[in-house]
Amino acid sequence: MTAPATAHAADRMISSPDGRVSVSVGLGDQAALTYRIAFDGKTVIAPSPVGLTLAGDPATPEAGRILNGMHILSVEQGRGRDSYAPVTGKTSHVDDGYAQIIVHAEQQGGGHRKLDLVVRAYDTGAAFRLVLPAQPGLADVRIASEETQFNFPADYPCLGLNLGRYHNSHEGEFDPIDARHIRPHALYDLPLVCRAEGASLALTESDLADYAGAYLSGRGDGGLGVAINLTPRVDDPAVAVSTPMTAAGVATPWRVVMLAERPETLIESNLVDDLAAPSRIADTDWIVPGKAAWDWWSGPLIPGLSLPDTAHPPHDDATYRRFIDFAGRFHLPYMLIDEGWAKGAGGAGVVRPDSDITRTAPGVNLPALVGYAKARGVGLWLWANWQALDRQMDQALPLYEALGIKGIKIDFMDREDQDMVAFTPRLLAAAAAHHLMVDLHGAYVPRGLERSYPNLMTQEGVMGAEYNKWSRRVTATHNVSLAYTRGLLGPMDYTPGGFRNVTPAQFEPRDVGPEVMTTRAQQLALYVVYTSPFASLADAPSAYETADLQPVPGADFLKAVPTSWDETRALAGDFGHYVAVARRKGRQWYVGAINDETARSITLPLGFLGTGTWSLQRWTDGETPAQIVTDQANVDSKGTLTLDLASGGGAALVLTPR
Repeated sequence: MTAPATAHAADRMISSPDGRVSVSVGLGDQAALTYRIAFDGKTVIAPSPVGLTLAGDPATPEAGRILNGMHILSVEQGRGRDSYAPVTGKTSHVDDGYAQIIVHAEQQGGGHRKLDLVVRAYDTGAAFRLVLPAQPGLADVRIASEETQFNFPADYPCLGLNLGRYHNSHEGEFDPIDARHIRPHALYDLPLVCRAEGASLALTESDLADYAGAYLSGRGDGGLGVAINLTPRVDDPAVAVSTPMTAAGVATPWRVVMLAERPETLIESNLVDDLAAPSRIADTDWIVPGKAAWDWWSGPLIPGLSLPDTAHPPHDDATYRRFIDFAGRFHLPYMLIDEGWAKGAGGAGVVRPDSDITRTAPGVNLPALVGYAKARGVGLWLWANWQALDRQMDQALPLYEALGIKGIKIDFMDREDQDMVAFTPRLLAAAAAHHLMVDLHGAYVPRGLERSYPNLMTQEGVMGAEYNKWSRRVTATHNVSLAYTRGLLGPMDYTPGGFRNVTPAQFEPRDVGPEVMTTRAQQLALYVVYTSPFASLADAPSAYETADLQPVPGADFLKAVPTSWDETRALAGDFGHYVAVARRKGRQWYVGAINDETARSITLPLGFLGTGTWSLQRWTDGETPAQIVTDQANVDSKGTLTLDLASGGGAALVLTPR
C-alpha cells in the first residue's frame, strides 16, 4: 500500500494545475535536501535525497559531497506554461501548465556549498533539477556522481532494460522486474516504468546538454527504489561531468517522473518535450516528415538485377534506382541510401583510414541519383558513420546541401558520456545550417532534443526490426513492451513494415529477406502505435508489390499512413500485453492496436471521434500471419468497436468523417 502524502510542517508543497500531482520539498535524514511526489493524494515517490559529489581527492570523497547538513535559505514559488507548436511528433500544439518551486539551500559544513533545487508539478507528472550556482572556489566544476534517488514506498512491479555497461547501443528487451530485485550494480536504461496503486510512473530525464547521460541503479542501502548513475567520461572515468562555471550556474538535466492513472495514458504525455529547451531553429519550412524506401534491411531482393553475391546487396546506381522507382510509385517522399555508397563505408563502428564521405564508392554517381530521384518526386537521405562525419563535417554537410540531399542517418555513437552528449546538438546545429534532417542511429534514447532541434526526425536507441536478421528476440511481447517504455520518450527508429510474416515456430533468422514473428496487421499498426516522423518501409519493394507492380494486401495502408500527427489518444491497454492508440491527422483518425502472443478480443471506445458519422476502414488479422482482412463500416462516437487480435497480431484502422 502507498503511504498518504502528508507533508511535514517545514515542507514546501506545490500542486499541478488539476491538483492530482503534488510535490513537497524539505529536509530529511541528516538534513539532506529531499523531495516527495504524490498522485491523487497517495505517495508514489517516497522522501528521496538529492545531491552531488564533486570530484576531488579520491582519499576523501566526503569532502566533495553536497548532500547532508543542508539549510534552506529561501524559497521561490510560481507558475508557468509550456506552450509551443511542435514541427513534428505526436501533436501539433502543446499547452501544459505547471507550478514551480525553487529552493535555495546551503551546506552548513565544509565549504558551505550552495545548491538550488528547481521542482515543477504538471498534470502529467513532476520534474526537478539541481543547479550549482556560481560561487567562490568553483571556477571549474567536476562532478564525480549524483546522489539523487527515487525511493519507492512499495515493491513496485516494473518494466526495465538492464544494459549492464556504459558503452552500448541502448538495444534490448524491457523485462518485468520487481523493485526489490533491482541491484546497485545494475545499469537500467531510461525509462524505468512501474505500477503503483492507482498510478503508473515512468522515470526518465530531459534537457540533457553538456552533461553525462543517466542510468538507474538500485539503492546502495538496500531500500526500495533506484538512484541516478551518471555515465563516466571516457578520458577520466573518475569524473562524469567537467565544465566551466557560468553566470547561470551548472544545471543537471531534469529528473522526470511521468505520471498517469493507467499505463497506456503515458503515451499521450508531452512532458519530456515540455522540459526541453525551445527550438533553436527559426526557419523550419524545409523540415518535412515522411516515409522512405530503404535498401539495407531486406537485402538485394531486386528482381532483374545480377547478384553475384547474394549475401550482400550491391551498392550501385542500378540498385538505388529500383528503390527510388518504388518510392515514386508509392508516393514516398524519401529513399534512404544506407551504408556502402561512400568511399571506405565505415560500417560496424569502424572507420577505415581511407574512408571519405565526400566521395562515392565505384558504381555510384550521387549527383545523377539525386536528379533521377527528384524527377520522381523523391528526396535522398545518406548514411554515415559518426566518426567519419565528425572528421569531415565541415566539408560533407555543405556538399550534401549543394547536391540536394534531404537528410543524413548517423550511426554507431553507442555512448552517452558528456562528450558524446555534446556531439549530438553540435551535429544537429550544423546539419540545420545546411538544411539537412537527421536520423540518429546507434544512439541513446530521446531526452527532448527533437524540440530543441526539430530537424532531428527520429532516433534509434531501441532493439528494432533489424534484429530479425540475426536473432529471435523481436517478439510480439517485445513490440508491445516498447509502446509502454521506450516509445514514451520520443521518436523511435524501429523500422517496421516486415511483410514476410510467419509464426514463431516457422521463424528463422536470415540476413536476406528477413522474416518477422508477428502478423502483417501488427506491422501496419506499428506505424500508428510508435512515432517516427521519418519512417522507413523496411522491406524490399517486391514485398509490397506484385510482379505487375500492384500493391499487395496491406500495402495500401502503408501508402496512406502519416508519420506526424495533430493529436494522440490512448484508447485501451493491458500493461505489456496489448495496447491501442489513436492519432489524428487533419480530420482523419488512425488507430493501431498490437497484441502479445495471447489471442484476445478488445473493445475500443469511440468517444474520441466527436459528433457525426464516420466511415471506418480496417486491416485486421487473417487465418495466417501473412493474411490480412479488410472491411468497411460506418460508426459513431456513441458506440464501441470490438477487434479480434490474433497471437502476435494487431489491427490498423482509418476513420474519416462522412
